[in-house]
Amino acid sequence: MSATTPKLFPPFRADHIGSLKRPRTLLDKRAEFYAGKCTVEELREVEDEAIRNIVEMQREAGIKAITCGEFRRHMFYDGVFDNLDGMKYIPEVPGHMLMDYCPDVAAFKKLSFKGADSYVCEAKLRRNKQFYVPQYEALKRLTKPEEHKNIKITMCAPEWFHLRHGEYAYPKDVYANDDEYFADIAVAYRAEIKELYEAGCRNIQFDDPLLAYFCAESMIEGMEERGVDHQALLDTYIRAYNSCLEGRPADLTVGLHLCRGNFKDGMHFSEGGYDRIAIKLFQEINVDTYYLEYDTPRAGTFEPLKWLPANKSVVLGLISSKVPKLEDKADIIARVHRAAEVIASGDESRSQEAALNQICISPQCGFASHAEGNAVAEDDVKRKLALTVEIAKAIWPDA
Repeated sequence: MSATTPKLFPPFRADHIGSLKRPRTLLDKRAEFYAGKCTVEELREVEDEAIRNIVEMQREAGIKAITCGEFRRHMFYDGVFDNLDGMKYIPEVPGHMLMDYCPDVAAFKKLSFKGADSYVCEAKLRRNKQFYVPQYEALKRLTKPEEHKNIKITMCAPEWFHLRHGEYAYPKDVYANDDEYFADIAVAYRAEIKELYEAGCRNIQFDDPLLAYFCAESMIEGMEERGVDHQALLDTYIRAYNSCLEGRPADLTVGLHLCRGNFKDGMHFSEGGYDRIAIKLFQEINVDTYYLEYDTPRAGTFEPLKWLPANKSVVLGLISSKVPKLEDKADIIARVHRAAEVIASGDESRSQEAALNQICISPQCGFASHAEGNAVAEDDVKRKLALTVEIAKAIWPDA
């Protein structure tokens, strides 16, 4: 495939991370629902209408990997652990159960953030209900048949609550070690992925700020002070991913999104380039593509991309989802070509054209990982996505 050949499968040349700015009507209706002032059926009607509109916006912008904008969720990671038998909901987590070395925990404690809720394991983990299949089926009903194969379902990282809670993530009389804990999580993910595939899904994306935290010197130092082997823990998480994806169909595209945090108004939690984890990230995790944050210097340089294998792709998050200002088109194009130069310089011999063919572009994160969203308006989201498509077409004319 040359750099100008149409790309007919995910990730597309112009892609996005998944979450989109929720309209005020939806936020207000969900607040009514939580307050007991409307029925779930009434909430669903407003959700469906908002999703119809956001699907049409994506079409108009030229986006092919359509999502529901995560409009049926409050946080990007909703879906797995809140539906997994054996997990216990904790409305306010005691401070000793939160690991200070985890960058988001450290940030919230510094801000004296109170009332954080969470989940911890209290019994053997079992998937007795679907996680994301209902969201996929609902989106199918609101999209065209030819779009169904491109629908992207975003998924919670399998280690999400484990890193945050450390030794308190599960009772030792339930699981003797991390591998046992993740073995049952992997069983659940494999079942979910199988049913998503059977429903027609061919495009999934894991959202995982935690892997990027391993690039942060603050977390590495904090782990070492606490006696946590960060290298061994990263290896544990890689095994968990590969176990979750064991036996997946060859025509199911699996992406992995890394960022450094995207809370209310786009607040980030960590800094540091991908250099520390690049080899393991690109060469040991069995995914097809990587959605990488690259809109600010805190993500480092493109140099780690030299470790990207020739059979994988990277979606460069060069467009900011956190501010309304539009990026300079020429600057983004130049950065894409610089990234291709770095990829071509890697150990696997390839031309710069071949390296360019491994690249796509997107915003660096979602526009609303948290329901309230970033400091952008709904019109800003469309302008950002349209700019992403415009730049992609300038680089890859058949994008």
